[in-house]
Amino acid sequence: QFLIDPVIKMPENAKRATKKERSLFHIAVTATDYAYSQWQCRIMYYFYKKKKDLPESDMGKFTRILHSGNPDNLMDEIPTFVVDPLPEGVDQGYVVLNRPWAFVQWLEKAKIEEEYILMAEPDHIFIHPLPNLAFEGYPAAFPFFYIKPVKYEKIIRKYFSKEMGPIVNVDPIGNSPVIIKKDVLQKIAPTWMNVSLAMKKDPETDKKFGWVLEMYGYAVASALHGVQHILRKDFMLQPPWDFEPGKYILHYTYECNYNSKGKLMYDGSGEWRFDKRLYLDNPPPRNLSLPPQGAPQDVVNLIKLINEATANIPNWDTLGEVANLTTNVS
Repeated sequence: QFLIDPVIKMPENAKRATKKERSLFHIAVTATDYAYSQWQCRIMYYFYKKKKDLPESDMGKFTRILHSGNPDNLMDEIPTFVVDPLPEGVDQGYVVLNRPWAFVQWLEKAKIEEEYILMAEPDHIFIHPLPNLAFEGYPAAFPFFYIKPVKYEKIIRKYFSKEMGPIVNVDPIGNSPVIIKKDVLQKIAPTWMNVSLAMKKDPETDKKFGWVLEMYGYAVASALHGVQHILRKDFMLQPPWDFEPGKYILHYTYECNYNSKGKLMYDGSGEWRFDKRLYLDNPPPRNLSLPPQGAPQDVVNLIKLINEATANIPNWDTLGEVANLTTNVS
C-alpha cells in the first residue's frame, strides 16, 4: 500500500511572476438571509476591506451572492447580488445545494470585471492579503483531509467513469476556497450543480457523503471537465487543528473547547468554548472572553479578530432584531 500526494507543484515561471503579471480575482461568497449567515458575512467583509489594498493583495471586488430570492437588510452594507433558491423541496433540507445553483445564476447574469474568481464562505477571515494563487489553466484550492476520492472510488465512479480517467484526477477539495478563471468556472458550475443534485438523489451517495456531498460534487465536476487544481495547504488555517503560520484565510468551522488549563477537550466538557453554531439566531456578543492560558495562539487570534470586527461594525448588537426586514435594491 502506498500514499499518493496529489499536490501539483507550482511551475517555476509562476514563482517568478511579478505583481503586474498577476490578475485580480473577484471574491464571491454564497449566503442566506438568516442571522447566522449574516453576522459571518459582516465579519468577513470587514476583514476583506482591511486587507484588500495592502501590498501583495490581488483581491478585487466583493459580492455576497444571496440565494434567498429577496433583498435583505445588508444590501447597503455589503455588495450583494440576489439570486433564486432552488425550487421548494429540491434541496431536501440540505441548503448547501443552493450554492452551485447560486453560482450558475450569478455567472450568467452579473457583470464580473475580473478574470479570476475566489469562491469563499461566510466563515472565512482574511488574516493576510491574499495574492492570486492560481496559474494559467490551473486553479488553486485548499486540500481537505476528509475529502477522499480514492477511499470512495466505488461511489465516485457512479459520476466519474473509468473512461474519464484515474480516480486521482478527482482532487481532494471542495469549491471553497478556490481561485479559478471565470471562463473555466462558467463551464464547471452547471455540471457541479447537476452532479450535486444527482448525488443527493442517490441514497448510497447521500448517506456516505452527508454534509460534504456538495464538496464532492465540485471535485467530480472539475475532473469531468479535465480541470485539476494546484493544492495549496497554505491557503487556509482551521483552528483548533492547525498551527502552521503564514496562511491566508482563517476558517472557523470547528468547535474550540478548552479546560481551565488550556487543554483541548474533545468531549466538549471544557470551561471555555467558542462554536459559531451557538449563534444561529443572533450574532455573538461583543468582547468575547479569550481562551484560557495554554490554548493555541491561533485560537486566541480568532477570538481577538472576531472581537475587533464586532467592536468596529456599526449596529452589531441590533442586527438580529431587524434580520427579517428588507431594503430596496439600489
